[in-house]
Amino acid sequence: MYLETPSLLITDDDRALRETLRGMFEDRGFRALVACDGDEAIEIVCHEDVHLVVIDLHMPRMSGLEAIRHLRQVETTIPWILMSAGLDAQVVDEARQLEAASVLAKPVRCAELTG
Repeated sequence: MYLETPSLLITDDDRALRETLRGMFEDRGFRALVACDGDEAIEIVCHEDVHLVVIDLHMPRMSGLEAIRHLRQVETTIPWILMSAGLDAQVVDEARQLEAASVLAKPVRCAELTG
């Protein structure tokens, strides 16, 4: 019996945070993919088997919410988590409308992501 290693996509324009999260998830047995912006995240989801997307709100070229809107047109079942240092009620509401699994304020604690 073959069990697939769960994979997740970490999308953030902060390279240090991407690499920290990648290490944290890989240490827990996940296959961690990384993207630096929404465009790259969409490209990866279209070509890789991704089980969860962890995405920042504020990024160059395309925000996290814009990327999720695009991803919902291609792949509607992947759960996703939004992270942001600048959360407000409008952002949280929009994320919920796009069926976010969770909305987390930065700085994010490891326990919030690994549950």
